Amino acid sequence: MAKYIAQIIVLGAQVVGKAFARALKQEIAASQEAAKRAGGGPQGARRAAANASSGLTLEEAMQILNLEKIDAEKLNKNFDHLFSVNDKAKGGSFYLQSKIVRAKERLDTEIKLKQPPDNENTTKPS
Repeated sequence: MAKYIAQIIVLGAQVVGKAFARALKQEIAASQEAAKRAGGGPQGARRAAANASSGLTLEEAMQILNLEKIDAEKLNKNFDHLFSVNDKAKGGSFYLQSKIVRAKERLDTEIKLKQPPDNENTTKPS
């Protein structure tokens, strides 16, 4: 009887160990893929900082505002529409409105990062 109990315990430990190892491999692969998508280096650090400050990734923000690519005009149009549709006075959701505002803030941050810096102060006087 004790032999069977020991076999069950060993078999159960093997199953749990294999499942844990598989989950760990998947997590490492997902982490590496996320790091690759972020761009790495200084750009990845800026993107990570923007994600942390807004609480949304760039992809999530684009999904919320129904954008395929970052376009300032379409961004403002979709924001105005979604914000007004979800107005609390019209029976909308304050939670959704706040998500829409955070998404716009995140995309505005990304637009600012993509704009070239002003070179007015770096020109040499002649």
